[in-house]
Amino acid sequence: MTMNQPTLGRAIAGALHEHWGLFLAEGIILVLLGVIAIVVPPIATIAFTLIVGWVFLFGGAAGLFTTFYIGWRMPGFWWSLISALIGIAAGLVLLARPVTGSLSLTLVLIAFFVVEGVASIMFAIEHRNQLIGRWGWMLVSGIIDLILAIIIFAGLPETAVWALGLLVGINMLFGGSALIAIALAARKPAAA
Repeated sequence: MTMNQPTLGRAIAGALHEHWGLFLAEGIILVLLGVIAIVVPPIATIAFTLIVGWVFLFGGAAGLFTTFYIGWRMPGFWWSLISALIGIAAGLVLLARPVTGSLSLTLVLIAFFVVEGVASIMFAIEHRNQLIGRWGWMLVSGIIDLILAIIIFAGLPETAVWALGLLVGINMLFGGSALIAIALAARKPAAA
């Protein structure tokens, strides 16, 4: 049984209204953490690297357990085993050497900005006839991605100290602000 769109919308609005205080608290915490990350990006970079390390370690361990629990007769057993071991190894490296790990993650971030920038530029050029008046924003977004990649790459290894922390902080600041806005709007009961 599926809900129709208006019923689903009312259910979401009701849940938001009922728990607006929790959303507000989460938003405030995210804004505070985002400000701290922006003010002290090296600490945020190391913290982010350690979190990613733990995620890889636990993910690899879970994959290893699952692989052996199901058994070696499972199709793809060896690939699953290799994947789990790589996850564990990556996690251990990031946890043992977070500064070196943040450099590696910064290189991944640079690659992301390059790919995202090129894709955005190509999308803008490809759709300039359909997105009249708006395709320029997509083009500018792609150019900014490429500029960010160049700035971060040109400053290596020093940029590895602050780039991840700063970007995570900005993300938390905007995400927290959005949650605060949603929570404050949800204080009033939804119209029937």
